[in-house]
Amino acid sequence: MPDDDMPAEPAAKRGVKPSGKPTLKTIAELTGFAVTTVSRALNNAPELAQDTRDKVQRVAAEIGYLPDRAALRLKTGRTNVLSLVLEPDEQIYGFGTSIVSGLTEAMRNTPYHLVITPLFRNVSPMEPIRHIVRNRMADGVIFSKAEIYDERARFLLDNDFPFISHGRSRWPDAHPWVDFDNEAFAYGAVKRLVQKGCRLVSIVLPDSALTYTEHLKAGIARAAGEAGIAYEFAADINLGSPTDAIRTHVAKRARRPDGGPDGYVCASEISALAVIGALNEAGKTVGQSAHVVTKQASQLFAQFQPGAETVFEDFTKAGHSLGTLLLRRIGGESADTLTALDLPRFDWD
Repeated sequence: MPDDDMPAEPAAKRGVKPSGKPTLKTIAELTGFAVTTVSRALNNAPELAQDTRDKVQRVAAEIGYLPDRAALRLKTGRTNVLSLVLEPDEQIYGFGTSIVSGLTEAMRNTPYHLVITPLFRNVSPMEPIRHIVRNRMADGVIFSKAEIYDERARFLLDNDFPFISHGRSRWPDAHPWVDFDNEAFAYGAVKRLVQKGCRLVSIVLPDSALTYTEHLKAGIARAAGEAGIAYEFAADINLGSPTDAIRTHVAKRARRPDGGPDGYVCASEISALAVIGALNEAGKTVGQSAHVVTKQASQLFAQFQPGAETVFEDFTKAGHSLGTLLLRRIGGESADTLTALDLPRFDWD
């Protein structure tokens, strides 16, 4: 029997020209490698020489070879697809773009491709998850805005379906996740506001069901308690509220006889812009009579030069971690160690 790694007679020597839809056999004829070698090279088999993999993948790209996903699925049970469930609102200020950028970089030089599954307004977050699992549309799922007891995580755990979440849940079963340390962010932000002389700090929180809401609250309360200052959580609005509603709430609060909070912690750039606009509207100067510390995830916020201090949250890095850890989970690694917590960096330290 011929050795799989021994090159066959090159197609060019036999006068063979590829026609029709390119196949593994087409690539074998053009490269001189056996079909089994071509297949392993396209899947980045580590036992093959890098030169072999590079040559096969280059020829495949040149002739427009696309794997037969239906056949692959029947043969291996794999789709070589990762599905990112994304809400339209998550494209604001580049969240979705940054996550996708990191994910695709993590999948570079792997056989995997990314498919974005939209989660539309007024649709249950469970709907796209059930669709993916029941129809085996992907080998793994990525979703964001993890809740304390997230129904999506529970469903995927119960079905032994690989997934990773941006944010954590409190289910006792371990599952892969990537998160930003929001408690450390809130704690450091309040400490900075105390340095600026603030005596009452406030924050517009995310939805109460989200796990990171509790982390933010814990960081605020701990830092304020240590400093002996007052704090409050904005009532009747959250980060999902329209920006006009956030701006109106903050402006009304700032016009009360007590003057309202003199320090704000903002968990997003959008809420920060609304808060800053409201403070200016109420006659306060940000950076002087009132102070703001906000998370920043894009360069757009800096263009407004709003006088707020910022702490960078790197969503591209988060996307890369999400992709890397999910691929390891699909590869069979235990979920217990497949987590990543990104710590905030304070430029004023």
